[in-house]
Amino acid sequence: MRRKQAAARRGLLAALRADLWSTAADPLPRMRGPRPLARLPHVLVVLYALVLGLFPDGEGIDPTVPLLATAQAATLVAAMFRPLPAFWASLAVVLAGARAGMTYLPQTLTFPWMIERETPGAPLVPEFPHTDPVAFPWTGSGIFLHSGVLFLLALRVRPRAAAEALAISVLGAAACVVFLPQQTGGTPVIALPVYALAVASGTMIRMLRTTRNRLEAQEELTAEERAHRTLLQERSRIARELHDVVAHHMSVISIQAQVAPHLVHDPPDELRDNLAGIRENAVEALTELRRILGVLRTEDGADAPQQAPQPTLDRLGELLANVRGAGVALTEEIAGEPRPLAPGVELSAFRIVQEALSNAMRHAPGAAVTLRLRYQPDALTIRVVNAAPARPVTAPGGGHGLPGMRERAAMLGGDLVAGPTPDGGYEVSAFLPAGPSAGPPRKGDESAP
Repeated sequence: MRRKQAAARRGLLAALRADLWSTAADPLPRMRGPRPLARLPHVLVVLYALVLGLFPDGEGIDPTVPLLATAQAATLVAAMFRPLPAFWASLAVVLAGARAGMTYLPQTLTFPWMIERETPGAPLVPEFPHTDPVAFPWTGSGIFLHSGVLFLLALRVRPRAAAEALAISVLGAAACVVFLPQQTGGTPVIALPVYALAVASGTMIRMLRTTRNRLEAQEELTAEERAHRTLLQERSRIARELHDVVAHHMSVISIQAQVAPHLVHDPPDELRDNLAGIRENAVEALTELRRILGVLRTEDGADAPQQAPQPTLDRLGELLANVRGAGVALTEEIAGEPRPLAPGVELSAFRIVQEALSNAMRHAPGAAVTLRLRYQPDALTIRVVNAAPARPVTAPGGGHGLPGMRERAAMLGGDLVAGPTPDGGYEVSAFLPAGPSAGPPRKGDESAP
């Protein structure tokens, strides 16, 4: 039994030492908001310490009381930087003041601004001889200075440590009542609810601040996860579209490899074997592509729309006509000689133009839009510029548009830049590497200067 009690005492002392015995710096955080107001809490603490710590020499006041008040005000200021050492120093001032710092004033009149300063030649006798002595820790100044230290401590330590500091303060006050009854009387009882209120207030503020920080961290994490999920969804959609393009070409290769032997009179066995190998590899690759596409489309549950032919720049006229039909003043400018490009380039270019025009219609209602396509020998440049919106913008942002366009450009080894223009509009510019012509020039295409 004794061993268990001894172990419990050792455990309690170890917990108190871990919670309340540290000299590490723990500065009071700055206030959020405008930068000039960041240090406002520190200024208020200093003013609080000055008001309560400048205890004047007056009638009915022991000469040590002003020194004790100054010392405890200093511990309050120190609590802004090292709360645990400041707590122990403040507690030491409380215990020393209970023995050496007497006042002979009513306890309700023991705030510094309520005390008349000592007049020259006045006798050093109490002005209220009928009043019981009140030690400095139980004056208004002493109670609220130590309560301020407890409050600043509760702002920075765990609730358990704050409760332990409160319990130690209560035990200290009880010890003064037991061992120094003539100096204290029943006055420490008034300090206890003030101490408890200070600790409870500091703990609540700390909990609110901790909860807010956790919510902000969770919001940042959620935003990152949302952006990552958006990127993955866009990549999946691009992969599905490219699958249709690649699958078409693999099917053509397979059919051509099967038909080629019949186009040659008496083809050699080596040619037959090579063509058979080409066809076999094409069929295997096509099977793998279909298997991958099945995985990508599992979550969508709507395969029919994905089976539609993927658009190319041949259908750009239809897209522009639909945009103009919606009432948008759209201007089209094409520079260079239009030519068929690789299917992946044409698909990405069409989707980038489509998304950029949709964003302009959604986020800049009533604004004029200009589309510029420039065919270069080794690249295709796209620019979609809209003027400032003519009406208030009501559509929310944060969709898949810009991430998807950037992903398409990056997939081809290109680049995409988007941002506001000096006149209040918005511009999307894309550079897509493109090899030589993939076929004969398109009929009906006209180049613009």
